Amino acid sequence: MKVFLLVLLLLGPSVGEQDFMLLAGPLGGHPVAGPFLSSGGAGQQVQQNVFHCEKTLPAELRRHLQYLQSRGVTHFKVPLSWSLLLPAADPKTPQQHVVECYRTLLEQLREAHLKPLVVLHGAGVPSPVGVASGGWQTQSLVSTFQSYAEFAFLAFGDLANAWITFSDVNALVEKRVPPAQRNAVLERVLLAHRAAYSSYHQRFPGKRHSNCLFKNSHKHEPAAEPASFALHQAISDFLSIQLKLDCTTETALEEQLTRLQVIPQRLREQILAAVPPSLCHMLELDQPRDVVKVSSSSSYQKVWEKFSTQSPSERDQFLQDSFPEGFQWSTSSEVFKVEGGWAEHGKGETIWDHFAHNGQAFANQTGDLACDSYNKVVYDAYLLRGLFVDSYQFSISWARIFPSGHRSSLSENGAQYYDRLIDALVSSNVRPVVTLHHWDLPQALQDYGGWINASVIEAFREFADFCFSRYGDRVKTWNTFGSPWVISYAGYGTGEYPPSIQDPIIGSYQVTHNILKSHAEAWHIYNEKYRQKQGGKVGIALNSDWAEPQDPSRPQDVSAAERYLQFMLGWFAHPIFVDGDYPPSLKSQVQLKQQECPQSQPALLPTFTEAEKKRIQGTADFFGLNHYTSRLVNETRGGCIPGPHGVGDFQEDVDHSWPITASDWIRSVPWGLRRLLNFIAAEYTSTTKVPIYITGNGMPTQVSGDVLNDTERVLFLQSYINEALKAVRLDRVYVQSFTVQSLMDGFEGPQGYSERFGLHYVNFEDPNRQRTPKASAYFYSKVIENNGFISQKEKMVLSKHVSQPHTKKLPSLPPSEVPSKSKVVWEKFSRQSKFERNLFHYGTFPEGFKWGVSSSAYQVEGGWNADGKGASVWDIFSHKSGSIKNNDTGDVACDSYHRVEEDLYMLRALKVESYRFSLSWPRIFPNGTKASINQKGVDYYNRLINGLVAFNITPMVTLYHWDLPQVLQDTGGWKNATMINIFNEFCDFCFATFGDRVKFWMTFNEPHVIAWLGYGLGMFPPNVQKPGYAPYQVAHNLIKAHAKVYHTYDEKYRNSQGGLVSISFNAEWVEPKDVDTAREVAAADRALQFQLGWFAHPIFKNGDYPDVMKWMVGNKSELQGLSESRLPTFTNEEKAYIQGTADVFCINAYTSKSIHHVTKRLSPPSYDYDRDLSEAVINDTPSTAIKELRVVPWGLRRLLNWIKEEYGNPDIYITENGVGTDSDTTVDDTQRIFFYKTYINEALKASKLDGVRLRGYTAWSLLDSFEWLNGYSVAFGLHHVDFKHPERPRTPKLSAHYYYDIIRDHGFPLPDEEKLLYAHFDKGFAWSTSTASYQIEGAWRADGKGLSIWDKFAHTPLKVGNDDNGDIACDSYNKIQEDVAALQKLGVTHYRFSISWSRVLPNGTTRNVNEAGLNYYHRLLDALSAANIQPQVTLYHWDLPLALQDLGGWENETIVQRFKEYADFIFSRLGDKVKFWITINEPYNVAQIGHGYGTAAPGISFRPGTLPYIVAHHLLKAHAEAWHVYNDKYRSKQGGVISITINSDWAEPRNPYKQEDIDATRRFLQFYIGWFAHPVFNGDYSEVMKTVIKERSLAAGLPKSRLPEFTPYEIQRIKGTHDYFGFNHYTTVLTFKMDYKKLQHYDADRGAGTVTDPSWPDSGSFWLKVTPRGFRKILNFIKEEYGNPPVYITENGVSERGAVNLNDVHRIHFYENYINQALKGTVLDGVDIRGYTAWTLMDNLEWATGFAERFGLFYVNRSDPSLPRVPKKSVSYYASIIACNGFPDPALGPDPCLTPKPEGTSAPPTTSPTPIQGVNFMGREVSPPDAEVALYVLFSVSVAGVLLVVFVSYGYWKERKKSKRGREQD
Repeated sequence: MKVFLLVLLLLGPSVGEQDFMLLAGPLGGHPVAGPFLSSGGAGQQVQQNVFHCEKTLPAELRRHLQYLQSRGVTHFKVPLSWSLLLPAADPKTPQQHVVECYRTLLEQLREAHLKPLVVLHGAGVPSPVGVASGGWQTQSLVSTFQSYAEFAFLAFGDLANAWITFSDVNALVEKRVPPAQRNAVLERVLLAHRAAYSSYHQRFPGKRHSNCLFKNSHKHEPAAEPASFALHQAISDFLSIQLKLDCTTETALEEQLTRLQVIPQRLREQILAAVPPSLCHMLELDQPRDVVKVSSSSSYQKVWEKFSTQSPSERDQFLQDSFPEGFQWSTSSEVFKVEGGWAEHGKGETIWDHFAHNGQAFANQTGDLACDSYNKVVYDAYLLRGLFVDSYQFSISWARIFPSGHRSSLSENGAQYYDRLIDALVSSNVRPVVTLHHWDLPQALQDYGGWINASVIEAFREFADFCFSRYGDRVKTWNTFGSPWVISYAGYGTGEYPPSIQDPIIGSYQVTHNILKSHAEAWHIYNEKYRQKQGGKVGIALNSDWAEPQDPSRPQDVSAAERYLQFMLGWFAHPIFVDGDYPPSLKSQVQLKQQECPQSQPALLPTFTEAEKKRIQGTADFFGLNHYTSRLVNETRGGCIPGPHGVGDFQEDVDHSWPITASDWIRSVPWGLRRLLNFIAAEYTSTTKVPIYITGNGMPTQVSGDVLNDTERVLFLQSYINEALKAVRLDRVYVQSFTVQSLMDGFEGPQGYSERFGLHYVNFEDPNRQRTPKASAYFYSKVIENNGFISQKEKMVLSKHVSQPHTKKLPSLPPSEVPSKSKVVWEKFSRQSKFERNLFHYGTFPEGFKWGVSSSAYQVEGGWNADGKGASVWDIFSHKSGSIKNNDTGDVACDSYHRVEEDLYMLRALKVESYRFSLSWPRIFPNGTKASINQKGVDYYNRLINGLVAFNITPMVTLYHWDLPQVLQDTGGWKNATMINIFNEFCDFCFATFGDRVKFWMTFNEPHVIAWLGYGLGMFPPNVQKPGYAPYQVAHNLIKAHAKVYHTYDEKYRNSQGGLVSISFNAEWVEPKDVDTAREVAAADRALQFQLGWFAHPIFKNGDYPDVMKWMVGNKSELQGLSESRLPTFTNEEKAYIQGTADVFCINAYTSKSIHHVTKRLSPPSYDYDRDLSEAVINDTPSTAIKELRVVPWGLRRLLNWIKEEYGNPDIYITENGVGTDSDTTVDDTQRIFFYKTYINEALKASKLDGVRLRGYTAWSLLDSFEWLNGYSVAFGLHHVDFKHPERPRTPKLSAHYYYDIIRDHGFPLPDEEKLLYAHFDKGFAWSTSTASYQIEGAWRADGKGLSIWDKFAHTPLKVGNDDNGDIACDSYNKIQEDVAALQKLGVTHYRFSISWSRVLPNGTTRNVNEAGLNYYHRLLDALSAANIQPQVTLYHWDLPLALQDLGGWENETIVQRFKEYADFIFSRLGDKVKFWITINEPYNVAQIGHGYGTAAPGISFRPGTLPYIVAHHLLKAHAEAWHVYNDKYRSKQGGVISITINSDWAEPRNPYKQEDIDATRRFLQFYIGWFAHPVFNGDYSEVMKTVIKERSLAAGLPKSRLPEFTPYEIQRIKGTHDYFGFNHYTTVLTFKMDYKKLQHYDADRGAGTVTDPSWPDSGSFWLKVTPRGFRKILNFIKEEYGNPPVYITENGVSERGAVNLNDVHRIHFYENYINQALKGTVLDGVDIRGYTAWTLMDNLEWATGFAERFGLFYVNRSDPSLPRVPKKSVSYYASIIACNGFPDPALGPDPCLTPKPEGTSAPPTTSPTPIQGVNFMGREVSPPDAEVALYVLFSVSVAGVLLVVFVSYGYWKERKKSKRGREQD
């Protein structure tokens, strides 16, 4: 090893006292002291011109100077730049900023105790003075130099006392001056030196000045004669000599001096004496050692020598090849970067949470939500399927599973998240690769020292053990750590990363020590406990740059590069893969620093025991490598500075020609990967033979600009993957996988979201966090598909045989009757109840059912005139202004013509089995005929079809989807019969070209649309408006064209290709306006025959049109005076040719219509008028973005049944079905999910329940696309397309994930949560039913009862439906025995009823007691006691005495005392008979419905922002006071229990994968159930309520929160005022975030909108959807939230409206499923449920809806003045549940509890009974039984009347006869 040495010897009288200078600074071109150390750790080579003040001084200069001084350096060489100081060579005009720069440098040298050695001149001079020769050929330069020297002495003399006039005379003379002129120039140089010397001593007497005339020329001849030395001695204070010292030999210095013959022997001896013998040691270059020695046998040297001779072109040559079979492709993510959900389900805080919350990341960003992957498992799995990766590498959040870091804190919810993720991967055929720890240590462990504390080893071992045991059955590849070097170096060394500890001396090394031992323990745990049964692999993912010597010619730099690798990679790899200990070079370097720096040791490296080494060695089944970039490394003296650079004596740099990325630390250096892989193979895996897994490689891009078209990443990945390929194929390195970092953009630690590594773009401004593939995702998927890089020639795809059903020609069927026999469909379905019609059916489709998705050429392809494509009729039409909404066109559309890979990506992600697309006729035949074939168009479809076949996706090809070549339209289009043969020619070509791979063909899509919209209405091109003639002509030609094409395939291709040919019809289901009217049914059948039968009847029946069409069109034509029908006729030959020309029945269906018979006009002739019917939308059905297309799912089932009946039950494929949303709906398309859920379920019913031979379902459509007349304003796609972006990015919508789930499950398998549990409730379970006083009692003014707020509300106009009121209600005040009898029939053990406050205390106070009212309750209680039924009494069920309301009611705080007194009174008078009390029923409804919305009494709605909260506040305090009264005065003697009944819906997020909706769900529940439960069980409102309301109130300018506050006393008074949790529950809602802006009311505070799933069964109440599963969930919520209190379900039931039907199957369904969910809650979940109460005993006044909604188990016949209670079928069913105390297992045989008692009712029917239809009797609708009774009564009255008339007449006759006799006698 060599070092450049500058020796300066004093001359003159004091020659015996020569000074020795150890000099730093530039010596020639070589920097002795080496590089600076930058603050960021990245080296920057200091070149000679750094100190020329061309730029500002480096910020790190002070630190560097201090370092030099610490190494024994005494002087620092400062070369001045004459040109910079005096660019004009005039001392009067210096550049002042350059002067200041040099002065600053000199001052910093003084501060560092270094002496400057200032050099006046090197080789250059200012340009005005001279040129190439340096100007020294002219005498004038001598005086100019003197002036310059005097200027320098004046400017800097106060800071320097040692000067060199000329630093390199040899270079000045020999290299710049011709040989003949050198002596003259040398003479002038000496004269200039003399002049400067004299000037200096005149100005600074006694100071030194020198001239370096001599330099070792590295040759053996002397540089000058000895005589010259005498001259130099006369005009110099010291002699400057530059030597090259070789520290590897002891005689190096003496030999160098001997060669300088100009130096006298005496001076040589003095120089040797002056140079310290320890000089080489001081420079740490004294002897060869491991740190600097580069052994010719080292792995690094071998790799370096192998590649160092490569030229750049050789190095970068691209390798066209593929990876070995079985090579694994992967992508990755890290937990804290993507998961979000930072505090979800009890997750513990991590060091990254702590770091970000302290504002240490870019722009104070956090990973709290990140990509929301915690909620988006299905989203991420979708991307992975699209990418086509083999595996997905992700890390597990230690704190999510063990919040405290220890197993004792296990969070099952956290563990389940990874179960869901792993299961999703496995079901997607993606192998999970799990990293146990990627930097996110639980903060709880960090608080105890984190990785510095050795106790973390056992904690990690425990964590790893859990993960192996929990997930190891599915996870077969494990990384213990991901990039642990970052933890040690950046986390505990520099502190740049959390936990932000700066301890590079001890902590950083100790962390590595503990990580290595932790890794080994995890490996051994797996090896000993799990490997044999799980068969997986455990390794570690180490990160490393490649290190390239900065100066390849310097062995020191080569050694430094190897040290760099050992300090980075070897620090971890050497112990694991070599010998269990740290690399020797690392250990010796640390030891050296400890010797060199005894007072400030820069590193303390722990040591392993021999046992530990043995335990660590070999603990990896593979070598995981994370690699991103490379470094240029040079040797430098690190001194005593801590950290790898200081300890390792190296510094890194980059080649600035290397391509940059968004990150300062990543440059694109792909060839470094190949070299690093070779090094790893040689150094670590050559003996162990473990494979190398590339576990991370990628680059970041900026967040700005075109975030999707990331061509930089494409190039990066292409080159890096190719280098890996070279390593595998050319170097035989055993690499088995490649992982791209990362799957998607994420939270990049300190950089936040400012740097993006993802293959998928994530919009972090959008709460949906949708993921959109970038160009790099499509590129990477193509690499994976090809398993590397194949030639540019299109890869050939072998034809795959796709099995199709065996087909034979369809039999000829008789023509349809008028109306057809298929009318049985209406007879079967149209009388279904709404419940029966909409009840969801669980099940799966038959084996072999095909799932697909669709598109059409014009709608998606774009490229309208690309590569020779001809114009279509849609091109011409859309280019005409005003034709399409917003003047949209399909010119670009989705650009699918150029984006085959993008479309294939989406199809793979969906995992569809088929893709239906159409061929663009003008793209293949631009002028419509084969003569114009366009090969590029053919190539496009070949690429698409090959891609589909490669991924096992069946192409379903539509030959014609409306885009006729314009050239053909110009000759008449489909009106011209010549089109039949032209179309056949096109199809023939397509069969021949694509038929080897396409096995499913459709000739036409929706021929009805072509004929009617294109040639009748003229809405679609070709825009012909001839509605009476053209549609029939066109249809005629279409049918014949289809038949000809079918026969062409049948005759020429079927035997060889084995495909299917059909035609895709469209039809809407039609429902007759009145199914009981024959002509309405006939009209509906006629509508179907005119739409569907028009085309299907000829093909599937008898080759001819339906008779009804022929009849109607023929008759209309005759009436119009025509000689023949406007409907063309087929010849017998044509009929025979047409009949049976379809192998399957293809149908497109979207909606249903209501049909009404009308007589339409005769003129003008029209297809529409020929039908004699009118169409209307079906009421009460959801609308869509296209108003005509209402959502009517049940219509699909009926349509499929009609096809079955009409066409002989053919095999049916649904080839289009979907729903349009407006353009504002992008990815969060819940409406589309509801559509697919309900429509596909109806298809399932048709298949499984009705025997329809349904073979496949195709969703419309794959992508948002050009939707014909609507342009891009309506979207049908499963994938959102941004039509404003030139790349047309595709983003999966929520519906895409849902459709994938349906495909995966093959339908709707019965979920476990919906399966009945056969078990029993605990003995003593309380079975009850319930009522409320105002709803049933009636007698509103009887016996002194006072008025209530409901009396007033119901007597106020427009408050109660149908002007109903509770004046009589069910008259229970007078029907105690009837009510008790009903209870006995049910067999209940309890009965819940409420007391009418105003009945017992008419004015609300105890000053006025109504004993008659109180006596009613005594009688009721006595009757219950006699029947052995326990009362459950509600003190307040909404009917506040009006007298109290007049005083402010619940708004007035005095109500608290009034209620307390009322409760006290009731306890005292009734408490001996009542042991179960409820203070208040549903306080939410009192507060919000009554005082917020105002739709219940007292009907207040004008202060929604404050009044509900005030009322609630008083309700809670009133409840607490009542509880305390009972507890203090009555509990001990009465022994009852008391609580409050709280109501709540269950809520689930509308989008379950969206944190925003999840948060809305939590707010919903806290504002609903929590509003009252939280204070009662915890003493105060929830923090959610308090925080939200306060923040919104203050934001609105209010001085304080609108939510009242409890005092500490009130909190204690309210807390715990419960003996049980009384709970009313009915339904579930779906919630989502709703921003009410500045509105101040309860709903705005809650910030949650609600919707319901249309698949949930309806009830008679708009708000009540039957959702049993929500019941169990909210019961569990109560358990978890409130400490599992005893729960009494105090209300639960369902309503109906409309005609009375005692066979209430919907209620039986409700109770069966809801009660069973409660049973699961108690038996399976441990919820402490003590009782169940059905709402309600009998139909009653249902508050503001009056008597229209009926919840009762007993029907109350209000047409009978006696108001009889008539049992519905649900009575016997509920009674059987009560009798059995649950659900006996039918598999065990009949249970005795099901044996009916003599007075009991029969068991519920197993079939749906016929509903009771209302009949009109004397102007009123009553049920038939009631009408029958009334008829008998009327008959009896009539008979009595007749008899009375007879008797009266007889009496009158007798009287007259007597009178007559009297007159006669007279």
